[in-house]
Amino acid sequence: MNHIPMEAGLLLAGVLFALGLVGVLVRRNIVFILLSIEIMLNAAGLAFITAGARWQQADGQVMFLFILTMAAAEVAVGLALVLSLHHRGKTLDIDAASRMRG
Repeated sequence: MNHIPMEAGLLLAGVLFALGLVGVLVRRNIVFILLSIEIMLNAAGLAFITAGARWQQADGQVMFLFILTMAAAEVAVGLALVLSLHHRGKTLDIDAASRMRG
């Protein structure tokens, strides 16, 4: 069985994380920002999986399960905020969220 080098997996994780970070910093739509955060969390999970596979330990997979759990909680809270913002302001612009009071 052929193995993917650790450098390639970490490079892919770094590129995915950078793409997610650019998406968080550039986008103004809350849905796209949440999607970019998901990409960043998956990049961190890929780095854990790659490192765990390199040292033949299951710790990377366990950490990835924690990351998936955290991502699911982030999606639940994020979508609730998106629905609340859309209900109140009829927009998904992040600047409108900063103007909300009480």
